[in-house]
Amino acid sequence: MRVTKFGHACVRIEYDGHAVVIDPGVLTDREAVEGATAVLITHEHPDHLSVDHLRAVDAPVFTIDAVAKAIADPAVLERTTVIAPGDSFDVGLPVRAVGELHAVIHPEFPRFFNSGYVVAAGDESLFHPGDAFTPPGEEVDVLCVPVCAPWAKISEVLDYARANAAPRNLAIHDMVYSEFGLSVVDPRMEAFVGEGNVYKRLKPGEDL
Repeated sequence: MRVTKFGHACVRIEYDGHAVVIDPGVLTDREAVEGATAVLITHEHPDHLSVDHLRAVDAPVFTIDAVAKAIADPAVLERTTVIAPGDSFDVGLPVRAVGELHAVIHPEFPRFFNSGYVVAAGDESLFHPGDAFTPPGEEVDVLCVPVCAPWAKISEVLDYARANAAPRNLAIHDMVYSEFGLSVVDPRMEAFVGEGNVYKRLKPGEDL
């Protein structure tokens, strides 16, 4: 399984001729979706969803109902499959949708729907939670960890990484802090992922 990090919250999983892209939003370069065989979207916020990126490829799109309504473009909707939390489906690679709600930003703000995805590639798996700290419900080889967000405290991020104890932890949602802020987060993340486990924060286009 080849995992490539792209801008902010986007990752690309390549295995056995398939290229599955998760959350190519407006902070992600178009390169992320080139040659994609499927695109998964966790929720409707623009840092996770760019309809322009979806228009740029012919790949099928898999997402929740709230996102399908936000896409609105008939040409994209023709190749969009709506899934629900708990669904297992095939995009060339087996996928399971996990969770239903975005993390709480503030009690007075409306909750958005959000489903993360466990993607299996051979005998390895990756979990992308979108904007939530929902656990994957199974052991995964790669955990995508939102390391900074308006809805997250660093203590929650650290606890999430520690609780899941994945062998490899990939920083996502990392364009909210400055480089200085991230330099404060990184060593703490390295300390909390668990002995023998790995934490990486990659530049766009780098592979895990």
